[in-house]
Amino acid sequence: MTDINTAPFDTSALGSTLVDGGCRFGLWAPRAERVELALVADDRSQVNHDMTVDEHGVWTIVVPDISAGQRYGFRVHGPWDPDRGMRFNPAKLLLDPYAKAVTAGVDYHGPIMDHTPESNYEPDPADDATSVPLAVVIEDSEPPKPIARRRDMSESVIYETHVKGYTRQHPLVPEHLRGTYAGLAYPAVIEHLTSIGVTAIELLPIQQFVSEPFVVGRGLSNYWGYNTLGFFAPHAAYCSVGSMGAQVREFKEMVTAFHEAGIEVILDVVYNHTGEGGHEGPTLSFRGIDHESYYRLNNDHRNDYDVTGCGNSVDTSHPEVLALVLDSLRYWVTEMGVDGFRYDLATTLIRDESHGVDQNHPFKQALLDDPVLNKVKHIAEPWDLGPYGYQVGAWGPHWSEWNDRFRDYVRDFWRGAVCGVEELATRLCGSPDLYGQPTSSVNFITAHDGFTMRDLVTYDMKHNQDNGEDNHDGANDNRSWNCGWEGETTDQAIIMLRHRQVRNFVATLLLATGVPMITAGDEMGRTQQGNNNAYCQDSPISWMDWEDAEAWSDVTDLVATLTTLRREHPALRPSIYRHHDPVGPATNARTRVDLAWFSGHGGEMVTDDWHDESRRTLGMYTSDADEAFLIWFHADDHPTEIILPSPRWGQSWQVVASTTLPGELPDEPVPAGLSITLPSRCVVVMGASLANDKG
Repeated sequence: MTDINTAPFDTSALGSTLVDGGCRFGLWAPRAERVELALVADDRSQVNHDMTVDEHGVWTIVVPDISAGQRYGFRVHGPWDPDRGMRFNPAKLLLDPYAKAVTAGVDYHGPIMDHTPESNYEPDPADDATSVPLAVVIEDSEPPKPIARRRDMSESVIYETHVKGYTRQHPLVPEHLRGTYAGLAYPAVIEHLTSIGVTAIELLPIQQFVSEPFVVGRGLSNYWGYNTLGFFAPHAAYCSVGSMGAQVREFKEMVTAFHEAGIEVILDVVYNHTGEGGHEGPTLSFRGIDHESYYRLNNDHRNDYDVTGCGNSVDTSHPEVLALVLDSLRYWVTEMGVDGFRYDLATTLIRDESHGVDQNHPFKQALLDDPVLNKVKHIAEPWDLGPYGYQVGAWGPHWSEWNDRFRDYVRDFWRGAVCGVEELATRLCGSPDLYGQPTSSVNFITAHDGFTMRDLVTYDMKHNQDNGEDNHDGANDNRSWNCGWEGETTDQAIIMLRHRQVRNFVATLLLATGVPMITAGDEMGRTQQGNNNAYCQDSPISWMDWEDAEAWSDVTDLVATLTTLRREHPALRPSIYRHHDPVGPATNARTRVDLAWFSGHGGEMVTDDWHDESRRTLGMYTSDADEAFLIWFHADDHPTEIILPSPRWGQSWQVVASTTLPGELPDEPVPAGLSITLPSRCVVVMGASLANDKG
């Protein structure tokens, strides 16, 4: 399938492909001694066919009279020798790694382990065929309608959301479509996204995933989906009409709907580990095909080398495994129509055969060289849990990265836990201390993992009791401030302060240079009731509460205002770093510059201002040849009087957006050099009337 030279064979032979008169099946199992294709009927009875192997370890067979909807799996025979990374057990029916549709989940009460209850290293002879998901043969179908234009990252506003949770309680989505691909594509949903200026929707994992046994044992499930089992298959449970291939069609129809609205689709993909967990976990696919080839192992070859915290780590130093990842990516672009990827724990994907981090890894080079993959967006979660796993700022010019430094500092700035404003300026202008270009910085304040924005101003402590881990799970360092009361309250002063702080977060996010990412529902006051690790909460804790949206319309309206400003005014979304360089025509004083910082005393910041640890106010001046804006960030809990810059920077200043209440700022333009009062805790955007403006 892949055009890049990673695997030493043509990977198009892998998976299931309908051909004239039947279907071709293929599996790469280089150390197997025998592989059987198991065709499964509706009553779960099986007919097995022996496959033939070539010199590359690719097992194939063409079976006549097979049509779409046929379910199948593989039984892989070979030595049981954990000391050599070999855990072959033909009693286990294994999922095709290239399956494009998967039937369902796992029966965790069934014999799904390849080993006995007494020992992780003794084979279990019990057959698991009725307890495991099956691959489904599908027909080829037309890809989704492509988007008219993929935006540059500098133009992008990313919206991270969950397919099920976003519409599970949506009052305008028909009940039978809620929580599905079709529900997410419903006109009322897309209308909201376009109204708040979203240009790209980033979906939490939709590749077929399973829950971990320990989560199921608590009566919960893996809601987020970071536990992939099928890298080519859209998650069947998100389909409104079935799991026998209909999920492929429905996903494509969803992508088409987004594209017709001008919204790109980005997938959050989990190639760093799989849903099998460590060797003590269930054997559903990869481990039974070849433990040592698919996974990183310790020197003993028995135990998994885990840099993900999830039990196993996919070994992309194997060319054939890297080819699987690349083939999957290409499939999602060419056949399923997606426009980019966010890579969970991306550092794992660039570890070499010795498990070391290699920023020149073949994975990165393949994405750059491939004519399909080099045209879509690539966003790294730039860390994993292994040695030297923290790689923020190291991915290079063809990547964007989640900027956790932005997240942490902005949280601290608005809760008053910083000294001065020096780092604020660095984060606002695109984090040039980390990146070579501002579009590499995906700015975010919240994400699926952690507090929502409303919870960030409502709770000082996590409240994860519903997760069943005695509140021991989830981060303890949340950099949050409850505004004086832990949890919800009827105190109007606290409620107003919380709204104001959320507006300040939103404004900082959307006005900073870089690529903003909004977590779904933050624009509508979504709460998880203080749960900062809701990965296992397929419940109202995680679902969007659309009925609560009206109370937070002030935030929704502000998001729409600021994304409109960002879209209509390139000076607010530069694609290259600015360095106080001249722009526009010279005036009688001096030429304007593209970036400047103001103290509030009428002039630019000086050394003493930058070193003033008590400073809580900063003005960011950003301009191009046609326009200029001055944005004030004021985090103090008291108002402050500021003097606007001289006419060189703008003849007068008009407030065009702010996080304040009506009446707190002047409605009319304010001439240069005059003073205004910034209310406590606010962001104020002022547009300049320039000397060369007409009329």
